[in-house]
Formats: sequence, structure tokens, C-alpha cells
Amino acid sequence: MRVPFYDIKAQYDELAPELDAAVHEILSSGGYIMGPNHKAFEEEMAELHEVKHAIAVNSGTDALRIMMDAAGIGPGDEVITTAFTFVASTETIVQTGAMPVFVDIDPVTFNIDPSLIEAAITPKTKAIMPIHLFGQLADVDRVGEIGRKHNLIVLEDAAQAVGSKHNGKPAGNFGLAASLSFYVTKNLGAAGDGGMILTNDDLVAEKCRSIRVHGMGRERYYYDYLGYTSRLDEIQAAVLRIKLTKLVAWNTRRAELAQIYLEALESADVVLPMTSPGNTNTWHQFSVRCTRRDGLQAHLKEKGVDSMIYYPVPLHYHEPYRRFGKGEGSLPESERAALQILNLPMHQHLSEDQVRHVSECVKEFCAPVRA
Repeated sequence: MRVPFYDIKAQYDELAPELDAAVHEILSSGGYIMGPNHKAFEEEMAELHEVKHAIAVNSGTDALRIMMDAAGIGPGDEVITTAFTFVASTETIVQTGAMPVFVDIDPVTFNIDPSLIEAAITPKTKAIMPIHLFGQLADVDRVGEIGRKHNLIVLEDAAQAVGSKHNGKPAGNFGLAASLSFYVTKNLGAAGDGGMILTNDDLVAEKCRSIRVHGMGRERYYYDYLGYTSRLDEIQAAVLRIKLTKLVAWNTRRAELAQIYLEALESADVVLPMTSPGNTNTWHQFSVRCTRRDGLQAHLKEKGVDSMIYYPVPLHYHEPYRRFGKGEGSLPESERAALQILNLPMHQHLSEDQVRHVSECVKEFCAPVRA
């Protein structure tokens, strides 16, 4: 049985009439930038995440960078974060002129280990950036406590956490601002790139709106900040609005499929993902750990099952970022996770038979643990 890791076309097939009509309407209107869909999408996302402001931008990476600019992160500052993640969070810290300070992850959730944060704080520390990896929030309660105790900004990288919650509160409510990504493979994916900044702070929102359009203020061709070109175009906003109507159902389906995986693989010789107490997991990924990961991946490929490794190399090993780390052995949990993690197919258009087939293939290679 063939099991693809993603099936982006299935999303289109499900919504084709609405998507085609919306795109045609925009193309025929000539209103391609920051039109009514753009405005409505911001309002709908602010409502979904229960925040005052949602600022749509060109990508999740731009959301990170603009959010940090608006928060005043810059040269001489340090931002505490993790190295087991996609590069954008660290990349944008460096681009501001600040320095990323890496702490290790919790081996169960792959998110930042709050118990290690205070030891990394120095007089130069300006912010903590927890990354909500794979669909569930980091330990936002403890991170928030540390931030308040030391008067530090908390910025959420919520690129993989659209709709994810802790104790009923969505991402975007646990710091000064949060960034979202609408890259095509996300739970809510555009037909290309897209991103968003969430905040309850009026000044941060005002700055973000200005910075995304060259730093322009309310008056055209008058500039208040050093800015960028980072507008979410009208077609992407329309596509995302249509998909947003399906997000709850799609995330519910992901949770159902995750439960099948969890039950089917309970006896297998792999470490299964766990959801932290109070978290609502949107299952952006289903990540297992296996000490024979590369062999397992090869076995799955032979059986027609796609898999991915997120992430094969922690960031402090990569050439542009080595100078910010402390070398091999400095982040043992991140390094161990990079050697063991394997991400199994997880999307709302998988069938239950496909999930059970994947599970059986995993168990063929990772023989069930005997009591």
C-alpha cells in the first residue's frame, strides 16, 4: 500500500469549487494586494486565537523577523531558544543582530526544557523564544513565570501550532507576540507562502503593520520604521479563509488518526509522542523515536510508506550557527533526538487503513516489546 507523507492535492480536491471561484473572482477584480479577503482573514484569525491583533505577512519567517523588530530585539541582545527546530527561528534572531543562546529540549515533547532557561540568562538576555514544535505548545506556564521573574520578553514561535491550546487558551496569548506559518505543509496551509503575527499589544501591532509595508505609517510615502515588503497577497488570503472553515474538522481528524497510531504502536519498540497535561495537540507531526531510525526508515520505504526526519541535524552543528553553540555534547537531548526521531505520515486525508498499514510496517521492523 502506498502511503504519502503529504497529500496537498487532496486538500485542493476537497475544496476545488470554492478555491477556483475565489481565485477567479480576485483575478478578474484586479485587487491583488491587501484587499477584503486580507482584512477578513486577519479578523478571523484574531478571533480563532483570541487575540486583539492578527497581522498577515508574506511568510512565517517574515513573521518572526518583523515580530522581533517590533519587540525591539537587536544588536547586543541575547534570545534564549532551542537548536532542535527549523532554522527560521535562529536565522531571524541572527538577522536582527542579536545572538541566539541555545538550551536543550525536553526529550518527551521536543520543546524547550524550562528547567535549563535560568542558567542561560545573562545581563544581555532580552527575550525567551519557546518553539511550539509538532503541534503542541511548550511549557508556557513555566516559561512565562521565568520571563516575568527576570523581566524578559517572551516571543512564541507558533509556526507549527495554528489552533493549538494550553488550558483552553490558544497560542499567541503567552507572550508579547507570536508568529504563525501558513507554508503549504502546515495544518492551515496556503497555496504557497504566508505568515502571521499575533499580539495583544497595540504598539507592537502598529509597528508590525508598518514594518511589513516598508515602515510606512498611516500616511502614504511617509516612513516611521526600517521596513520590508511582506504583504500577504489577496489570493493567498482567500485560499486560507476557505481552508480555515475546515481547520477544526481537519485537526479533529488528525487527532483521530493519532489515536489509531498510539494504540497500534503501543507494544512496538519505539518511543511514542506524548501530549503534555493541559495541551490541545493539533498533531502537525506524528514523531516516534527509534534507536535504529535509519533502518526503520529504509524498511518503510521498501513498503511504500513515506517518512521524514524533522530534524536530522541540530542547529548548533550547522556552519552558520556553530559560533553560537558549545559544540558536540552541549545539547545532549537535542543531539540524541536528531539521531532517533522519525516522522510518520500525518494528514487529514489519510485513511484509517493507511495508518494501520504504516503501524504494521513499523511493528515488522521494531518487534513488539515483550513484557
